[in-house]
Amino acid sequence: MLGPVLLAAARSDAIRRAVSAAPVTRPVVDRFVAGERLDQSLTAVRDLADRGLEVTLDHLGEDITDRSEAVRNRDAYLALAEALAGEGLGERAEMSVKLSAFGQALPGGEDIAYGNVLPVVEAAAQAGTTVTLDMEDHTTVDSTLRILSELRGRFPQTGAVVQSYLFRTEEDCHALAGEGSRVRLVKGAYKEPAEVAHQDKREVDRAYVRCLKILMAGKGYPMIGSHDPRMVAITQELARTAGRKIDSYEFQMLYGIREAEQERLAAAGHRMRVYVPYGTDWYGYFMRRLAERPANLAFFLRSLISRR
Repeated sequence: MLGPVLLAAARSDAIRRAVSAAPVTRPVVDRFVAGERLDQSLTAVRDLADRGLEVTLDHLGEDITDRSEAVRNRDAYLALAEALAGEGLGERAEMSVKLSAFGQALPGGEDIAYGNVLPVVEAAAQAGTTVTLDMEDHTTVDSTLRILSELRGRFPQTGAVVQSYLFRTEEDCHALAGEGSRVRLVKGAYKEPAEVAHQDKREVDRAYVRCLKILMAGKGYPMIGSHDPRMVAITQELARTAGRKIDSYEFQMLYGIREAEQERLAAAGHRMRVYVPYGTDWYGYFMRRLAERPANLAFFLRSLISRR
């Protein structure tokens, strides 16, 4: 029952102020966020690369309401692409972007977001890496997929995210599973109405497996975003059934979660990519991590208690 409450809190300015001001919050946030500065994120990339892991970097920010904020977010990603090129990290680290951070929700937002994300995708290609478009709430899906289609016309390596809890996602997987596509499959972390999304965890899991079967049977490159050991095992079995080579798909997990499992999969020869967020606008991301798993919330509450 706490999950929906926490997801609603993720959009509350009053709760944002209270949580941000709590002395205990920063050390707990550091478990899930690599830092607020670009140099801190690069330190995390180098550390993960030294452990045989790959990375996707997310400069935190979403739901912006001012066009100048969208430009600042674009510029932050351009600086990231330049830094990855300068550090020679393009082969180890890609970038994940939320189009709402690039102005998608503004009037005329689809054109604004496309205009802001295009130079980022161009800069990523020049740095020897690529970009994946994160998926947000259900109202943004069609717009995001249209922007993806435009980008893939010039940069076919551009990736997309789909969320298994949405009823529409199996159909989207069929459409996206073609030659050369890169698709990250996740369960979903936004509060969605029952009209568009499964509400029961078991139904979300079943939908995840159905979507996974579609992607693994397709000609694209599936990226399995899950910490669930059962989904990891099912992925490996489906890969064997489809005759996929071990480098024709990858696992993805969040920074700070199941680190031992990340290293185990990498040691077994799997491509294992860690989703590394950084930046000052960490609140919404942090609250969704608490909502996703009781263990994350328990970790936060234990920290609160221990600091008293």
